[in-house]
Amino acid sequence: MEELFKDFSIGLFVWQTVLFITLIFLLKKYAWGPILSSIEDREQGIKDALDSAQSAREEMQALSADNQKVLQEAKVERDTILKEAREMKESIINDARSAASVEADKVIESAREQIQNEKMAAITDLKNQVASLSIDIAEKVLKSELSDQQKQKDFVAAALKDADLN
Repeated sequence: MEELFKDFSIGLFVWQTVLFITLIFLLKKYAWGPILSSIEDREQGIKDALDSAQSAREEMQALSADNQKVLQEAKVERDTILKEAREMKESIINDARSAASVEADKVIESAREQIQNEKMAAITDLKNQVASLSIDIAEKVLKSELSDQQKQKDFVAAALKDADLN
């Protein structure tokens, strides 16, 4: 260390100090400024990216909440539509049943009327046939009974006796 003090020169020291200060000044002006500026820019970019990521995360949460809300509304609307469809189905089925019941009642009533009409026609036809047969039988009986003159006179007398003349 003593050797250092012996070789020490003030001029050299001043020049080295001036050169060192100049070097620091130049580095500060041309190197440190841009380096610090780019570091600050990068830091700001990272901060902006983090802020952007945070806002995107919040937006995604809001969208997720909106999607859940829309999904719930869609489920409610689907349930409403299904309920209305079931009610419409029941209404259509009930209307069809009542229409079928009314139509069946009409068909049954029509069939009863037709049966009644056919029954009356059959009874009338039967009465006509019985009357015709009765007349035929009476004609044959009368022909056989009244074939002789005396029987005719007795028959007329008996008929007049049975009839009430006013």
